[in-house]
Amino acid sequence: MFLSISTRLPSQFIYGFGETEHMAFRRNMTWNTWGMFARDEPPAYKKNSYGVHPYYMALEEDGSAHGVLLLNSNAMDVTLQPTPALTYRTIGGILDFYMVLGPTPELVTQQYTKLIGRPAMIPYWALGFQLSRYGYQDDAEISNLYDAMVAAQIPYDVQHVDIDYMDRKLDFTLSPSFQNLSLLFDRMKKNGMRFILILDPAISGNETQYLTFTRGQENNVFIKWPDTNDIVWGKAWPELPNVHVDGSLDHETQVKLYRAYVAFPDFLRNSTAAWWKKEIEEFYGKNKTGKSLKFDGLWLDMNEPSNFVDGSVRGCSDEILNNPPYMPHLESRDGGLSSKTLCMESRQVLADGSTVRHYDVHSLYGWSQTRPTYEAVQEVTGQRGVVITRSTFPSSGRWGGHWLGDNTAAWDQLGKSIIGMMEFSLFGIPYTGADICGFFGDADYEMCVRWMQLGAFYPFSRNHNNHGTRRQDPVAWNSTFEMFSRKVLHTRYTLLPYLYTLMHKAHIEGSTVVRPLLHEFTDDITTWDIDRQFLLGPAILISPVLESNTFEIQAYFPRARWYDYSTASGINSSGEWRTLAAPLDHINLHLRGGHILPWQEPAENTHSSRQKFMGLTVALDDNGEAEGQLFWDDGQSI
Repeated sequence: MFLSISTRLPSQFIYGFGETEHMAFRRNMTWNTWGMFARDEPPAYKKNSYGVHPYYMALEEDGSAHGVLLLNSNAMDVTLQPTPALTYRTIGGILDFYMVLGPTPELVTQQYTKLIGRPAMIPYWALGFQLSRYGYQDDAEISNLYDAMVAAQIPYDVQHVDIDYMDRKLDFTLSPSFQNLSLLFDRMKKNGMRFILILDPAISGNETQYLTFTRGQENNVFIKWPDTNDIVWGKAWPELPNVHVDGSLDHETQVKLYRAYVAFPDFLRNSTAAWWKKEIEEFYGKNKTGKSLKFDGLWLDMNEPSNFVDGSVRGCSDEILNNPPYMPHLESRDGGLSSKTLCMESRQVLADGSTVRHYDVHSLYGWSQTRPTYEAVQEVTGQRGVVITRSTFPSSGRWGGHWLGDNTAAWDQLGKSIIGMMEFSLFGIPYTGADICGFFGDADYEMCVRWMQLGAFYPFSRNHNNHGTRRQDPVAWNSTFEMFSRKVLHTRYTLLPYLYTLMHKAHIEGSTVVRPLLHEFTDDITTWDIDRQFLLGPAILISPVLESNTFEIQAYFPRARWYDYSTASGINSSGEWRTLAAPLDHINLHLRGGHILPWQEPAENTHSSRQKFMGLTVALDDNGEAEGQLFWDDGQSI
């Protein structure tokens, strides 16, 4: 099937369409084509990545805004043309369009999230700073990291644990190197810390005593071939039993020699959601080692779904579905739609019992996994909890946040992270952020300092990187780096009551948290192209350093009275660029006149800071007036 439709656009000012790395917040209209199809693809120009969001916001010449959603989960692409115009091409489904009419950009986002569902309300602790790494050798390494962070007095709330904790990378198992993880959980949680564990969807079928797989078979939860009861076997991270993995070998050889056959749960089935929740409950309570792992949130990776072989271990059989006559502009389009994922003819089952091809619902896989995972976290913890998911679709924000994927330790990624966060603000997923200091490659000192400063104002603020790279957490460098990190994180923690209030407004009203300047100053056309600065809500302007060897920046100040956060000195702007000093220990923050910001004294984590003194910062406008809001609760109850 092939459907195409074109439309004229009101202007050149178009924002959205994802998930793809973009060089600017505003789309380039000079015959650029962007593909959308969920894929395990690190962010790179013109490559379709983890999620699918066929949604855009347009600004008309008079500043009026509207949004358009094409609710379609099939592979597609869109071509933006200088007319200005837009052409959609999709290879399945129907043309099911929804429009929200604003007329302001902020109202567009509020109306869009009313349509698809408001974002989940996160717990207060989820706004604390977070650490992670793929490659922790054992639980002692995490314990030592925690002790070093406490000794350095650097605020820190959440410790993530990647697939290292698993026995041979099997879900719901515990590696011999992490047998004391539950004891570490207990020790750190007594001091107010929280833990998030990773889970991948692929379940090994090469085991004899793996109850997760056995129960999955009994409940018929796995994706099957059409017209048979045979599982579609792929390969992913899980390793075969009784093998020694030679990490020096190339990826393809390791997949061939060491990776187990894996089955993929069909999260569209009712039985799968129930099975998945039960496995999470068992793991939280008593896993097969007899030890409890009282995590506070879960992190979903590889859920595009990602497959280390194309289609299946035996290949695919339906040539038309896997290599359709029209192939959208996707990464590895020559390899077909099954590249790095499942065969398109794979059969899935909807809640009403009807069957559907993976071809039609592929990009819903991560979306369908997120909801039962979020529900399971709340059921087992009895608290609000949090889920972070890699693959998203419209309405995923109702159950999870999102990190911007496996980025690179490179300067250009700082600016691109701002663009990515602003786009996910439009998509109704406000709890976002990039891997601070980069996932792939070795971070350098200056870049990591500047990224820690920028990342201190991500809603989801996590430093995370890949195995085999140098450590980049705040205590991995020197005492000066620790001082820089402590300083900027103290600022973040001081402002958490304001940030938490913004998250609550997003939850109940659908408003943005990371906010493009054009949302607040739509009548100032200069703001329509600004994507190297951003606002937190209406009142805080962030102007980071995004390039090396840079100690002053050009920052735009829309018409308002602005106060330097660090000095409290005020300036009146009529809408102008200004040069700001930016020494290595400083990120420029400005408060907008007319707003009152709640704050609280910082501490080593939010458990401690919530017991500290609170105050209000009143930033008067030119009329001597200001207003503000504070939302406050226990920070964790459902």
